[in-house]
Amino acid sequence: MNAGSSHRIGRYLVTLTMLVCATTSHSIDAAESLPTKLAVFDFELEDGSAGASIAGDREIDDGFMKSVSAEVRRTIEHSGRYELVEVGVADAQAVQDRSLRECNGCEAAIAAALGAEQSLFGIVRRITRTEYVVSFHLRDAKTGNVLAHRESDLRMGANYSWSRGAVSLIKTQLLDASP
Repeated sequence: MNAGSSHRIGRYLVTLTMLVCATTSHSIDAAESLPTKLAVFDFELEDGSAGASIAGDREIDDGFMKSVSAEVRRTIEHSGRYELVEVGVADAQAVQDRSLRECNGCEAAIAAALGAEQSLFGIVRRITRTEYVVSFHLRDAKTGNVLAHRESDLRMGANYSWSRGAVSLIKTQLLDASP
């Protein structure tokens, strides 16, 4: 083998190595940029107001809670950081009864069974007829570990403002927070 062919082989190996490194780096970057599969369960109403059993209309509250869940899902989906997993097919009793807040993290296993990497559920806690607090819980679906638990400082606003409060909390404490 002469010096010229040795030089060409060396350049070839350097080029091949650079190509493999660039491809591997691109593949890792692409894998890291894939959106996280997230199961967003319906937000739940916890009514601790003094007149909870006699005041208000459950159908109206249910309508506002559907709006909260829909707006939060829309906001999360439009962020591009998450791919939403369909949760409507979940037949777990805690999902059907809207009692995930009482099941000690069972939503993580439900989310995993649905193919999600993470689970999120939220609570609108009515304090009085015009005071409320919104919170959400984000868990790793595989381990059940809590990744984030945030609560709003929102205190004023009737049921028609719940979705604005929930979306604001999701934007500032989940989506705008560094990953």
